[in-house]
Amino acid sequence: MIRCAAMQLVSGSDLAGNLASVERWAHNAAEQGAQLLVLPESFALFGDRAGVAQLARQEAESATLQHWLSALARRLQLTLVGGTIAVASEGGRAWASCFSYGPDGGELGCYRKIHLFDASVNDATAAYRESDDYRPGEHVCVLQTPLGRVGVAICYDLRFPALFQRMLDIGVDIIAIPSAFTRTTGLAHWLPLLRARAIECQCLVIGANQGGEHAGGRQTSGGSAIVDAWGNVLAEAGFGETVLVAEWDAVEQAAIRKRMPVYEHRRCFD
Repeated sequence: MIRCAAMQLVSGSDLAGNLASVERWAHNAAEQGAQLLVLPESFALFGDRAGVAQLARQEAESATLQHWLSALARRLQLTLVGGTIAVASEGGRAWASCFSYGPDGGELGCYRKIHLFDASVNDATAAYRESDDYRPGEHVCVLQTPLGRVGVAICYDLRFPALFQRMLDIGVDIIAIPSAFTRTTGLAHWLPLLRARAIECQCLVIGANQGGEHAGGRQTSGGSAIVDAWGNVLAEAGFGETVLVAEWDAVEQAAIRKRMPVYEHRRCFD
């Protein structure tokens, strides 16, 4: 059995305070024996558009947050899927980047969010235009980790099953999904989508979400969850900051895939 954890935060515009929260909950996860920890989207800064843009430029130059995550993984001796960090690109817009690290602090890879949330939502913000500030990534990410093959997707990616089917083509054991779902969309769709991806891919899914009231009037849905390959919810949060820990049974997951070999039965058609 491998113990996996999802961190749920209510990040705001105070960088130092946000990082202190990450540190506190990461230690909590490690104390519970977590070997894999997933942080939520925008863990370091949330609801401060100008602040995020400035941080993205700094990160492109100094990689300060990347070094901080690396040191955290090494200090706690766990595999860390580091939520998202905005990293400026040459074109001005940032990449929404998820860096992951092994227990030795070595970088395992970086995923850049492919699907950007440009949508109208019935909430106080009303319209979201991530493409104004971010550029889309282009590559699917499945990491080779000490615990198995971990696929990474971010927030709005969750709505696009073809991305996860591509992870299956590559080979995936666990899927980590750092997120900051809006309150309206998350309460309606977050958990059903997590369960759908787990059932379709027959693998563990770890959804680490933001969950509360943020600077700028933003509201996120919480409900971070860990779902097994049969669609069972092993652990689930409400609102507020917390860390969830659940055990991944790799043997049972392999047995589910053997009893119902969905991937082998998949057929192409016009």
